[in-house]
Amino acid sequence: MNIAANLQQIRAEIAAACLRAARDPEAVRLVAVSKTKSAAAISEAATAGQRIFGESYVQEFLDKSPEVRQAVEWHFVGHLQSNKVKYLRDRVTLIHSVDRLSLAREIDRQWARCEHPLAVLMQVNLGDEDSKSGIAPDQAADLARAIAALPHLRLRGLMTLPPYFDDPEEVRPFFRRLRLLADEIAALALPGVRMEELSMGMSHDFTVAIEEGATLVRIGTAIFGSRS
Repeated sequence: MNIAANLQQIRAEIAAACLRAARDPEAVRLVAVSKTKSAAAISEAATAGQRIFGESYVQEFLDKSPEVRQAVEWHFVGHLQSNKVKYLRDRVTLIHSVDRLSLAREIDRQWARCEHPLAVLMQVNLGDEDSKSGIAPDQAADLARAIAALPHLRLRGLMTLPPYFDDPEEVRPFFRRLRLLADEIAALALPGVRMEELSMGMSHDFTVAIEEGATLVRIGTAIFGSRS
């Protein structure tokens, strides 16, 4: 598994997708999803120039992150239990998966002890799938209003994990819907809320996500190989 070569290939595909969509490649950031991957693999990716890593399991993140010596940025991208938030305090720069007010309140409570507020994304369940977390689209505006009132959080956009289709083109309507939902929330002009990030797209469909406006693509398998 040549992680450096994989990263080079993905960056080329990101640039090509941006060219097709008349977007600046600098507007799209790659989140290397490193859950279940070793600190050594993360360090190898960091040495190859990757800076943002996404983790999904709190205990695993706590165990391996101290072993990564390079200057990297950690995002939390998985389902988050409120009682685990305290372990992430001051260790992550963005949480992608805020899907309920109780979780937002606990993050706010923990970051009250920090010098800076935390940027968060709201996770939206566009496919109405019981197996996936996320707030229903018709409840997203209300949750955005509630998050806007929390002093130690900054809502910066939306995240989704759409249904899986072998053909990425079948996922395109979900990505488009997330972008339109972000536009609707932006139009509310809520204090402190900016819809500047769309976290969407994974290894098999990230180019379509970029064409539909993704600013953060979460890629694991195409960088690190299949999870063992």
